[in-house]
Amino acid sequence: MDLIGLLGFNVVSGIATLALITLGLGVIYGMMRVINLAHGEFMMLGAYTSVVAVGAGVNIWIAMLVLSPLLVGIVGLVLERTLIRFLYGRIIDTMLATWGASLGLIGLMTTIFGNNTRAVPVPTGGFAIGRYGASQYSLVIIAAALAGLLGMLALLRLTRFGLILRATMQNPNMAAALGVSPPTIYMTTFALGSALAGLAGGVLAPVSGISPGMGAAYISRAFITVLGGGPAIITGTGLAATLFGTINSLVSFETTPVIGDVALLAAAVLMIRLLPQGITGRFLRRSL
Repeated sequence: MDLIGLLGFNVVSGIATLALITLGLGVIYGMMRVINLAHGEFMMLGAYTSVVAVGAGVNIWIAMLVLSPLLVGIVGLVLERTLIRFLYGRIIDTMLATWGASLGLIGLMTTIFGNNTRAVPVPTGGFAIGRYGASQYSLVIIAAALAGLLGMLALLRLTRFGLILRATMQNPNMAAALGVSPPTIYMTTFALGSALAGLAGGVLAPVSGISPGMGAAYISRAFITVLGGGPAIITGTGLAATLFGTINSLVSFETTPVIGDVALLAAAVLMIRLLPQGITGRFLRRSL
C-alpha cells in the first residue's frame, strides 16, 4: 500500500512537471501559432536567474516565483519587439529566428557562466509515505502547475484582457476595427508565455542541473504535450500532461527514465496518428 501511495505521488508530480514546462509554450504556440524553438532556453534563463539571485542573497522563493518570470518576460518582450513581430504568419522564418535566438542565448550564457553545472538548494525537506520518503518540494511543483493553469484560465475567462486577447487571436482585423491594437496584444501574449517559461525554469531549478544546454531536456516534451493537447490551451495542456505524464512516470518507475521518455514519445506518435488535431481538436472543442 505504501508503494502504491508513493507511485501515485510520483505520477501526480510528473504530470505537474510536464504541465508546468508546457504552459508557456501553449500560450505562444497555441494562441499565436508561433513555433518558439527558444522555449527551453527561456526556461534556462529562468533557472539561471534563480542561481544568480540566490547567490546574491535574495530569498529563494522571491528568486524563483518573482524574479525568474519577470526577467524572462522582459527578454521575451524585447525579442518580440525586435524580431518576432516582423515574422507573424511566416512559420519557417519564425522557426529559424527562434532557433537562432536559442543558439544565441546558449552562447551568451556559456560565455558568462561556462559549461559547469550549477544548482539551487532545495528549500524544503522531505516527508514519509508509509515506509518510503518523498520530497516536499514536489508539492511546490504541483502547486505551481495548478496555480499556472488556474491563473491562465481565470485570466482568459474572467477578465476583459482575456476577452480582448482571445478575440484578437481569432480575428485581429475585427479587433483592430473595435479599437484594439493587435501588435500590443501580440507583444503582451508573447511576453506572458515567456514569463511562464521563466517561472517553470525557476521552479524546476532546485531539482535539475542548471547549465546552458539544459533547455534541450525540456523542449521536446513541451512540444509533444502542446501538439497532443490540441488548440485548447488550458484544457489541452492539462489533459495531454495527465496522459503523457502518467505514462512517463509509470514506465520510468518500472524501468528507467530513458525508457520512460521513449514510452512518452511512442504514446505521442500514436496519439498524433489517431488524433492529428490533438485531444481538444477532436473533443472539447469549445473549451479554453
